[in-house]
Amino acid sequence: MLPVNQAEQLILNLVQPLDVGQDGETLNLLDASGRILAEPIISSLDFPHWDNSAMDGYAVRYADVQGCAAETPVTLTIVEEIPAGYQPQKTIQPGQAARILTGSVMPSGADTIVIQEETQREGDRVTIFATPQPHAFVRDRGAYYQAGNPLLPAGLRLQAAEIAVLAAAQCAQVKVYRRPKVAILSTGSELVAIDQPLQPGQIVDSNQYALAALVAQAGAEPLLLGRVPDQPKALRAAIQEAIAVADMVLSSGGVSVGDYDYVDEILAALGATIHIRAVAIKPGKPLTVATFDRIGNTEQEVGNEIISPDSKTPTPNSRVLYFGLPGNPVSALVTCWRFGLPALRKLSGLPTPWEPEFVSARSLNTLKSDGKRESYLWGKLWLVNGEYEFEPAIGSYSSGNLINLAGTSGLAVIPVGETQILAGDRVQVLPIG
Repeated sequence: MLPVNQAEQLILNLVQPLDVGQDGETLNLLDASGRILAEPIISSLDFPHWDNSAMDGYAVRYADVQGCAAETPVTLTIVEEIPAGYQPQKTIQPGQAARILTGSVMPSGADTIVIQEETQREGDRVTIFATPQPHAFVRDRGAYYQAGNPLLPAGLRLQAAEIAVLAAAQCAQVKVYRRPKVAILSTGSELVAIDQPLQPGQIVDSNQYALAALVAQAGAEPLLLGRVPDQPKALRAAIQEAIAVADMVLSSGGVSVGDYDYVDEILAALGATIHIRAVAIKPGKPLTVATFDRIGNTEQEVGNEIISPDSKTPTPNSRVLYFGLPGNPVSALVTCWRFGLPALRKLSGLPTPWEPEFVSARSLNTLKSDGKRESYLWGKLWLVNGEYEFEPAIGSYSSGNLINLAGTSGLAVIPVGETQILAGDRVQVLPIG
């Protein structure tokens, strides 16, 4: 069994990230939300575009108001009104001011804003009752960003703030990475569809739904290939289909040492390189990680057959990363959180670090493990008064107990060789979601 950290690094080294030339696509800005920027953005605009006012008030020459106070006010002549979107026509001369609103262009000659709360206006005259700071409330052209410099880097996921920046920079279209394609299949003759009446010994295929949700939340495209019975021929056909159309495959079940666990055998027969067969993690010990290398990045030779991707979809990566996850629902999710998502982050074009980022939290309860493997206990991660706290889930920590996994926001880690972490002690926690 590989140690967890060693397995993590091996997996990340196997990932072939999307290529900007082959895997980039240009989208309208509103269609790019949630996507990953494939090229850096450089704008030809300064931000702000011009010197402007940060407040409603009066644009003045500092030299005219530097000595005024409530006892010694200064009165200036208003020579212009400058609403938003208006280009000033006058140059402010000594003894003059311009009425100005927030965001409006500063007139020539003015260098300071006096806020309206410190003034009194009568007709075309305004009296100033307090001395402002020099250059007060003036936003200088280019103070936030200067044209020609990098605006947004490649590898950035485009959320609301980034979309706003791109819109302000008049980027109507942007180049982003395509969504990685992740094929998902569940193995096991006991599995049934969500709407199928249960017979004795049957269980609903919840893994298909859980993994599809996880993949979609990560910004990738799940390809649902359904349930596959424990029959070598059917499983071989399903794996062939998966590796032909996807950048990554997540199969659940069939990777242990049971009589009907065929995944590793079939992967080897199809020409895969198997890198990992088991990891010292609990839950999730049986974990297969393999790779397939495509021929010419357009078709895949598997066995004696040539499998071509759907011509209507972008060509997948030249290397397919295959995860054979455990079949137990908790084990499948924990191993995917721990190993699958970091690999997907690297594949999708996100920058480093790809590794999971743990936080130190105070455990509210005593956490126990047998100490033989790195153990992950699920529960709720809270931030209380600036400090993280971890509360383990109520009920048994069984890899088949999907029920108390609901509401999980963190996985507490008990290292190999440790059997407990006492209540009140610090524990490393992997945030979820």
